[in-house]
Amino acid sequence: MPTTLPDAQRITGSILVGGKSMDTLQALTDTYGARLTGSSSYTHAAEWAADNFRAFGIKDVHLEPFSMPNGWERGPASARMIAPSEHALHVASYGWFPPTPAGGVRAQMVLIHDLAPDAIKAQASNLKGKIVLLNSKEVFSERSNKVEDMFETSFRRFAEAGAAAVLVTAMLPNNVLGTGDPLWYGTIAPLPAGSVGMEDGATLMRWLEKGPVTLELDFQNRVSGPFQANNVVAEIRGSEKPDEWVILGAHLDSWDFATGAQDNGAGVAQVLEAARAIAALGTPPKRSIRFALWGGEEEGLVGSYSYVHAHKSELAKCDAALNTDNGAGHPQGWKVENRKDVADAMAPLSKFLLTPLGGGEVSEAIDADTDHIFFALEGVPALDLLVDMSKYSEAHHKQADTLDKVDPHSLADGAAIVAVTAWAIANADQPLARHLDHAAVGQMLKKDDLDQYLKGLGLWK
Repeated sequence: MPTTLPDAQRITGSILVGGKSMDTLQALTDTYGARLTGSSSYTHAAEWAADNFRAFGIKDVHLEPFSMPNGWERGPASARMIAPSEHALHVASYGWFPPTPAGGVRAQMVLIHDLAPDAIKAQASNLKGKIVLLNSKEVFSERSNKVEDMFETSFRRFAEAGAAAVLVTAMLPNNVLGTGDPLWYGTIAPLPAGSVGMEDGATLMRWLEKGPVTLELDFQNRVSGPFQANNVVAEIRGSEKPDEWVILGAHLDSWDFATGAQDNGAGVAQVLEAARAIAALGTPPKRSIRFALWGGEEEGLVGSYSYVHAHKSELAKCDAALNTDNGAGHPQGWKVENRKDVADAMAPLSKFLLTPLGGGEVSEAIDADTDHIFFALEGVPALDLLVDMSKYSEAHHKQADTLDKVDPHSLADGAAIVAVTAWAIANADQPLARHLDHAAVGQMLKKDDLDQYLKGLGLWK
């Protein structure tokens, strides 16, 4: 790894001195704004990204289609408590959740404290025709795969019990709303559901302590049928082992509340900047480097899942999958998905090339909720950029996810780290680490019960 130091210095200098990370992010967010998968803004952003790769001198640039089972578009949303007192509420539908019936829903509300299957079953007789309220601070008292799995499957159980809709209290003060799709696959959820402001939710819970509460709720979302969207893929062909490859990716799509600057415009800008700086070297690495901008991430990693399965026959030649999707906080290093062998292999690179950039940490943390996971499930060494996320929740999936929240220096540092890492792995004499077989991947997933979480989603057997 240390032998790549001169190239790493050139790449780093190109990005940190007169680089384009912030300009690229501003062009993406200001020009195309929110990039909901299937929207015209997403389509135009994909074409823009492909044009950028070509402008860097990369010849192999193409759009790879993937299918989504349903399209979705947000419509007006409103809610108010009408008894025992009148009170307007701040609400927003979750993405890929259906509209309420024409004219909305008028129903009593019931507060559910426990998402365990037995707990919902015990309440089933009290759910029919009701609007369910969930206190996020209660049901998410611990963030874990087990809790997330219960949250995802609870919507089906509420629908089976005949509930009319579900509202979940938002997690930030001042009635700041978050959106998203708590489910997977881009399918339409079984009943209407969304977010209600933190303070409004607290008001509802206080009234529920005193007696029955009746709400009117109206979500006017629009649902359409199957459609195709595109991943954007570019490749710099390797000079000595072109059939071996490293892939560096980020997701291009965003939610529709804001311009997705942190989630995940920052990652898009870093991948594009890495491609620009590596192409500018003029000399390709030993192995090929692919740059991928995924679609459908917010609906369950649909674009990256489709890519992995479409390219399954060549995954044995994929030496590593790198991903950046944790915002533009200060970069700290890499998460290596509970693989000590990858952590050990990364040690020289981290020490000699990444530590001077402030990115020398190697964490064995594992995360299944972004686009590297399907590579990891196939045994490919997978790395996810580790950044300071202490402020991330203030913007993530909210109207506040805008350019002004991004620190240009941290964004550029992240671009330098992902570029140098991709280059060093692609230019090394030996592959980064071995591929795991199915049994070894299963052992890797046992951390944090991730194997059970993915089995519940039908993504692991």
